[in-house]
Amino acid sequence: MSSVLALTAVRAEPRDDAEQVTQLLPGEPVTVEDARDGWARIRTAYGYPGWIRESALGGAADPAWLEPSAAEPLEHARALLGVPYLWGGMTSTGIDCSGLVHMSFRAAGRLVPRDADQQEDAGTAVGPDELQPGDLVTYGDINRADHIAFWLGGGRILHATDREGVHRVIEELEPDYLRVRRRQTFRL
Repeated sequence: MSSVLALTAVRAEPRDDAEQVTQLLPGEPVTVEDARDGWARIRTAYGYPGWIRESALGGAADPAWLEPSAAEPLEHARALLGVPYLWGGMTSTGIDCSGLVHMSFRAAGRLVPRDADQQEDAGTAVGPDELQPGDLVTYGDINRADHIAFWLGGGRILHATDREGVHRVIEELEPDYLRVRRRQTFRL
């Protein structure tokens, strides 16, 4: 296992202009699966594949990379209110909806999948009348979740959103535009 020395964009393809699919944090363990032309194909500790510059790799993984810093995932998520939305982001300088869930569980010492559809697949379904604060709600088309939020109760959610007029982590009443989509409720 290797790690990265600084916050590192993980790309979908081995190109600087390729889509950022996630980020690696300093000391986070990664497995290098392939290398070519200055790029390393990596797999994160939570099984997420992608490409980083080989020069970003350095040293052994930090043994404390998954130590808890929050008692509950929702506690960490609330600490990120107002953080700007960033596709593939996982830090307080920019985060996306599934990154918010991933990093909030990680702050509580639990490693969960990275993307909304993967998080939904890993969860245990709960009925809408059984929802408790900290449970999760996914939204999507008929086949796949593409958005995720923390349930707060009373019709309120906490999520990272990038819609017209709102580009940040926000706590709000579940918006109408989400309620008209496929909706699943679950616990991780």
